[in-house]
Amino acid sequence: MTYEGARSIIGPYLAFLGANATNVGFVAGLGEFLGYSLRLVSGWLSDKLGKYWCIAIMGYLMNLFSVPALSFVNCWEWAAGLILIERIGKALRTPPRDAMLSYVTSKVGHGWGFGIHEALDQIGAMLGPLLVAGFLYFNQTYKEIFKILFIPAVLAILFLILAKSSYSMPESFKIVSPKLETKGLNKIYWLYLIGAGLNGAGYIDFALIAYHFEKTGLVSSQWIPIFYTIAMGTDALTALLFGYLFDKKGFKVLIFSILLSVSFVPFCFLGSFKAAFLGIILWGIGIGAQESIMRAGIAYLVPIEKRATGYGLFSTGYGLSWFLGSTVLGILYSYSLTKFIIFSIILQLISLVFFLKVAQNFDK
Repeated sequence: MTYEGARSIIGPYLAFLGANATNVGFVAGLGEFLGYSLRLVSGWLSDKLGKYWCIAIMGYLMNLFSVPALSFVNCWEWAAGLILIERIGKALRTPPRDAMLSYVTSKVGHGWGFGIHEALDQIGAMLGPLLVAGFLYFNQTYKEIFKILFIPAVLAILFLILAKSSYSMPESFKIVSPKLETKGLNKIYWLYLIGAGLNGAGYIDFALIAYHFEKTGLVSSQWIPIFYTIAMGTDALTALLFGYLFDKKGFKVLIFSILLSVSFVPFCFLGSFKAAFLGIILWGIGIGAQESIMRAGIAYLVPIEKRATGYGLFSTGYGLSWFLGSTVLGILYSYSLTKFIIFSIILQLISLVFFLKVAQNFDK
């Protein structure tokens, strides 16, 4: 709720403080790059020092409290600095958090546990922007809204402290042993990372989908945020469903999710309004799978002593692939819509080759 609510108005707020489009694009791009690339460092430090809670809490503090701090700045440069701190905080907290989730979800199933986490995450991702939209409707200023977002930030930290007091050593939970003996990051892990990277590189970002809707008039500007909300709701529901199925059926569920979601591309870019509506649901299904079972799978591929490193490297590789793929897709969209669609679909389908290899080694 806190940072997704803030991200829904960051662009207009930077413009309000005097930033131009180039400034906004640079800050957003740099923030996402830092948010992914620094996860490798965070994961390595978490495993080396064994301070999972300490590093996670430090990241959460940076991630959350940089948001209400935005209400106190009066120039876009200072706001940009806080935005980058927010992204760095997320990079810092994510690998140790995912590592701890992989420990404690061994009792309920990694797929189900990560599915619950993604569902709650997306509920917040919907409520935060809706909360902000409500306050904007009642003529609250950007600065006042950032101050209001201090409340969910404090609540998040309180629940985090409660979790730490209840489970101070989550790594002590008994872990379900994977079928394949692992020493370090083995070949199957790298095949899995390549598959995830190819899938991420071919997966079209919602910003580009929304740009297409607006440019072509396929979906009106009033409907675009509604489409995004529907996608996030689909993400939350399918994360739970796929998480449950993953614990029952294994990695073949990930393969099924990709085969199902890849068709969002023609629906969103070649169809009618109704086709675009169906396409955005399929897009949300794919995101739900990526954010739940794709992360849960790491728990079976990396030994416990390198779990945070494995998650950090995975996030870095996946994020970099997404960034590079989005750049190429943006260029292709301007050049040829047909080549754009083919490039997206082919990369997603090629990723299946790598996931099939992983499934052959681990599925029941």
